[in-house]
Amino acid sequence: MENYKLVMPEDLNHHGFLFGGRMLQWVDEYAYIAASLDFPRCNLVTVALDHVEFRRSVLQGTVLKFQVQQARVGTSSVQYTVNVFNANEDDSQSIFSTGVTYVRVDDDGTKVPLPTADGS
Repeated sequence: MENYKLVMPEDLNHHGFLFGGRMLQWVDEYAYIAASLDFPRCNLVTVALDHVEFRRSVLQGTVLKFQVQQARVGTSSVQYTVNVFNANEDDSQSIFSTGVTYVRVDDDGTKVPLPTADGS
């Protein structure tokens, strides 16, 4: 799945670069969208982000491309790989990448199994 985001002035830190927390927000949001499409009607919560390293700075006006792919499915959890690129540059150099893991919970917050391919 691909999503795009325009970096606006309100997304910048005090040095004029993209605020890291904003990038993490978008990564979590887009990975959640992919998870909720793959597992509709499941209550999914973020439990982990893998290694966090910002490889390049991002300026206002940059169009970011987020590529989200399902990486692993467990009994109650699912992990997505998220790669972020400058949409106007060569895709071989990512700005940021990480894995985001979600777990399915019931209404009480207890882990429950994800549905299987047959819907159970």
